[in-house]
Amino acid sequence: MKNLKTLLLIAVVALGINTMQAQSNVAHINLGEIIKLMPETKTMQAELEKLSKTYEDELKAKDVALKAMTDKYTAEAPNQTDEENAKRAQEVQQEDYKIKMGYQIAEQDVNKKGNDMMEPIIIKARQAVTDVAKEMNFQYVLDATSLIVAEGTDISVMVKTKLGL
Repeated sequence: MKNLKTLLLIAVVALGINTMQAQSNVAHINLGEIIKLMPETKTMQAELEKLSKTYEDELKAKDVALKAMTDKYTAEAPNQTDEENAKRAQEVQQEDYKIKMGYQIAEQDVNKKGNDMMEPIIIKARQAVTDVAKEMNFQYVLDATSLIVAEGTDISVMVKTKLGL
């Protein structure tokens, strides 16, 4: 019986030490916050806004030209044949379709460029997290945005320092 109590005590102590050790090997960070603060992200946002503005200006110019064409055709419609009016209506529809497709293509292009530019930023941020985790002997680093309770070690400041933020 005495051996059983000793064995049970050893098991509880060992389990407690393992639990404490596991807890000390876990940290958390808000990676999204870090990425937002990185200068590369701000540069990316500026470039995407510029590209988006360029597309917007081009497409607005096409919208204005389409409006002018529509107004012209509408004003001339009474003096044209039905065949000519049908042809013009088809031209307007085709031009309108091209503009709508232009908006979709522009949006897709801006999104693709954003994804392409974001990839190296995420890689850099993750590498900084990995480096800090290794330096601090953390085996796991969790993103704080998905945690319900985050009372452990927050390595955000160390990662910001590593990235020069």
